[in-house]
Amino acid sequence: MELLSVPVTKPEATNFIFGQSHFIKTVEDLHEALVGTVPGIRFGLAFCEASGKRLVRWSGNDEALIDLACENARTIGAGHSFFIFLGDGFFPVNVLGAVRAVPEVCRIFCATANPTEIVIAQTDGGRAVLGVVDGASPLGIETDSDIRERRELLRKIGYKL
Repeated sequence: MELLSVPVTKPEATNFIFGQSHFIKTVEDLHEALVGTVPGIRFGLAFCEASGKRLVRWSGNDEALIDLACENARTIGAGHSFFIFLGDGFFPVNVLGAVRAVPEVCRIFCATANPTEIVIAQTDGGRAVLGVVDGASPLGIETDSDIRERRELLRKIGYKL
């Protein structure tokens, strides 16, 4: 077995969701969940089929985001993994509940805009996702000032009252 760390390739501020699913129906169900949750959402998604034709299946409504999802799915190459890349102004927090509710979705590894690496195990049988490196390690513990800043930000952007 070989361990690999594969970076996710994307523009710096682009948000994405990386997860694991189990059935070819995932592509259509994720598409429906996304468009049914946030009006006007722009996205691209790709799913690595693990049997049969073993294709990268895809959908979406933004060609550049579809290309980005397919490129990353092909690079990661782990069966039943999927990527959803979101357009500017759309955030995982707004769709994550709907994505998790898709019956085929087994797990979400990350939902982020951070620089991300996918930790892969390569065997003779294929690739497995062991986990993700999402952003960088903490530099310290938040202070009272940091807490006030966090609370103010969440209220300013409308996520808390």
